[in-house]
Amino acid sequence: MTGGRPDRPDPLEADTVADFVGSLVRLRRWAGEPPLSRLRSLGGQTVTPDGVKVDALPKSTTSHVLRQTDRLPRWDFVKAFVTACLRYGDHPDELIPAELERWRSARTALAPDAPPQRPAAERALLPEPGVPAPPESAPETDPAVELLARRVAREEDRTRKGLLGGYTVAQISFGPDAAGHDETAALDETAALEETAALDETAALDETAAPGETEDGPHPIDRFFAGLPSQRLMVVGDPGAGKTVLAIELVLRLVEPIVAADGRPGGRPMVPVLLDAARWRLGSPFETWLAERLVHEYGLTAEDATRLVRDRRVLPVVDGLDELDPDPSPGPPRRAIGLLAELNLYSDLSGRRPGPVVVTCRSDRHRELAAARAGLDDATRIHLRDLTRDQINAYLHARWPDGDPCEAHRDAVLAALDGPPGTAVQIALATPWRLLLLATAVESGADPRELLRAEPGDGTGEAAAAIARRLLDAYVPAATRLAPRTAHGAPYRPEQVRSWLENLAGHLRWQADCAAGTKRPVPGLTGIDIVPHLLWPLGGRRRVLALHALCGAALATLAMLAFWTGSAVDRPGSLRDGPDVGAWLTLALMVSWVDIATGLSLSPWPTATGGRSDVPLRRRLMGGLVGVLAAGPVGVLGGLAGFLLTRGEVFGPVFAVAAGAAGGAALGAVIGVTAAGRQGTERVTVSEAVRAEPVTLLGFGLCGALTGLPPLRLAGAGPLPLVAGVAGAFALAFALGVVFKIATGGWSKETELAHPREALHRNPTLGVAFGLTGGVAAFLVFVQNQDVRVSLACALAGGVAFGLAFGAVAWCRTMLGLIVAAARGLLPLRLWTFLDWACEARLLRVSGATYQFRHRELQEYLTPPGPHRRAPGGR
Repeated sequence: MTGGRPDRPDPLEADTVADFVGSLVRLRRWAGEPPLSRLRSLGGQTVTPDGVKVDALPKSTTSHVLRQTDRLPRWDFVKAFVTACLRYGDHPDELIPAELERWRSARTALAPDAPPQRPAAERALLPEPGVPAPPESAPETDPAVELLARRVAREEDRTRKGLLGGYTVAQISFGPDAAGHDETAALDETAALEETAALDETAALDETAAPGETEDGPHPIDRFFAGLPSQRLMVVGDPGAGKTVLAIELVLRLVEPIVAADGRPGGRPMVPVLLDAARWRLGSPFETWLAERLVHEYGLTAEDATRLVRDRRVLPVVDGLDELDPDPSPGPPRRAIGLLAELNLYSDLSGRRPGPVVVTCRSDRHRELAAARAGLDDATRIHLRDLTRDQINAYLHARWPDGDPCEAHRDAVLAALDGPPGTAVQIALATPWRLLLLATAVESGADPRELLRAEPGDGTGEAAAAIARRLLDAYVPAATRLAPRTAHGAPYRPEQVRSWLENLAGHLRWQADCAAGTKRPVPGLTGIDIVPHLLWPLGGRRRVLALHALCGAALATLAMLAFWTGSAVDRPGSLRDGPDVGAWLTLALMVSWVDIATGLSLSPWPTATGGRSDVPLRRRLMGGLVGVLAAGPVGVLGGLAGFLLTRGEVFGPVFAVAAGAAGGAALGAVIGVTAAGRQGTERVTVSEAVRAEPVTLLGFGLCGALTGLPPLRLAGAGPLPLVAGVAGAFALAFALGVVFKIATGGWSKETELAHPREALHRNPTLGVAFGLTGGVAAFLVFVQNQDVRVSLACALAGGVAFGLAFGAVAWCRTMLGLIVAAARGLLPLRLWTFLDWACEARLLRVSGATYQFRHRELQEYLTPPGPHRRAPGGR
């Protein structure tokens, strides 16, 4: 030990109960005398026999137990106390279980006749002799694990149903790659032969059986994964082979026992979490990124997410390694290589072995990675096999059983499989995705004989490719007919839908090229994510930017005219003889503000704010109340400062206090209500807000300076009070701008939103709300020298214009871009309605805060040929 720290006590040296309790006291001293409140926090919670969660180390109980040297503490108390002290003393987490066993053994030796008990935490001492012990309590639980498991099960079940369009799924079989099954050939020859033999026992996803079971017992994929010594798996397959479906099935099978245990799982279960590999940023540490995903996608607190990752309570299932880099890749897939390097550094709890992880990757990209000598260390690699005729037959019978209206079509498909073009048909239908294409087309009225025909003279490969093209070509019309619009309006026509989807696919290709050519692309700028506030280039980049600049300048000018009219310090006639110093300063600030607003409208990628709209009313009200209580006194101080600087010549102390309190309360209420919706959104610190948008914050400061200038001019303040007042108002408004940015947050495609366009819809609401709170301050200034009605009209007009120009830049840009795109026929005018309908029709799907195409093959098929670096909407 260093620094005079005492040696950690050995519980096995305790010969009496008093010695044992003394060891607990010395352990706390060894840890550095942690406060009782800190011990309570580190001790966690336990469950009473009636199911109530309570603190395992209440302050009063801890203090009482450590003073009772004649009674042996309960094991529940000892376990929580020792764990808390060890953690406070920076004892390695992986060594805590072994240390707990030492304390358990020491306690058992002092109470040989007493079986281990787990009673309520409030009664930590043994009962009096002759009093029966309470029943065994529930196993220790972790609320964060329970919450994560429930949310994973809910999310992946929704995703699975959206992918399959129901419950019927084709059987998926897997086996070892011909090139081998182990990424690094680390197994010896005997182990390799044994594992290859086990892999050759093909497992199938059979959804005709009861959930979680097949006829021979547990589901094969989770049973297979559980039998892997390294708990590391690489799933490789061709496009449409079912990699994502298999990953979802694995997640659901592994999480089901945790959820079914009613929050009381035994041992230390790992919660499987499906992660989109395309969202990993090159250079990001994997553990940090994983914790961020738990916060953004499942709403955990940052502390719980970090702890679960650190304690290895999460099983990462990384889907889509092939989607990290553009396809085709101009060189080695560097982002995929970077993620594999991070995964190879990800260790288990001991730090001596690789950590459990599952990765899915497309076959061709996996071959590129192998050529670059990049792989997942110590992982078992399986390859998803093509569907056999028996599996296709089983799927068709499960989807269209005897007596189904499509029974005749099912028999026609089976006849094509058994006929002359049977090999080509089987190749074309060799993946679950292609089977779904066929089923959708047939159920919409298409003739399977026409879809599966083979042209005379075509080879097997050519015939299979032609069938695949016909299936893809028929999917959009089929989905359009099967999902008529339920809202008011004419039904979509298949040719319309096809054209709009092609334009969206072309935009995604352009996004991918832009991201590939940028070191730090903006969030959401990927080749697969349709982000509402990033769709504006479809109208033409230069055209939309020019229109937005004009609109921004118009809004800024309107706001300044409203301010000039409302303040009524300068009259048109008074400027004929030339403006004075105060007027020149006012004009300079106004012109600077208009320039800044116009510059913001030319920013390359304006960002929508984060946060949630479906926040409980109670949380909103509490946030608003806290904001009022915090900002009200600050407003009063500001009003009194203005009273002193103007020497009381413009307004009195009562008005200063009342106006300051009103303005501060209005601003605080809006900030508090907005900040209440920040849970699960991108965190923004003060330094990040200043670095990210310094020009916007400068605009906030200039508005504050303009608002503080009229009373000083009316009072005839000298140079020193004038400079002090303007500088103070600038600093206060600048600080409010920082608070505004922190309260609204930043946008990220992993933000937990109720809907992908929720952030964009909230953008003008928040902007105008903060603009109107500034209008409250402006009204209090205007009313000092103007009629109430005129003051109110000017404050409203200026507040709305200010909010749209400064707080809703992303919304204005997006609306202009979509209006132009709709006018050119590139997108529907009611784009949001169309995107929601496309998800119902299973042409698109929702992924977090973005839309995506239903399948990558569909997106690639609909992507029109053309130059990659040009915006899809032209100029």
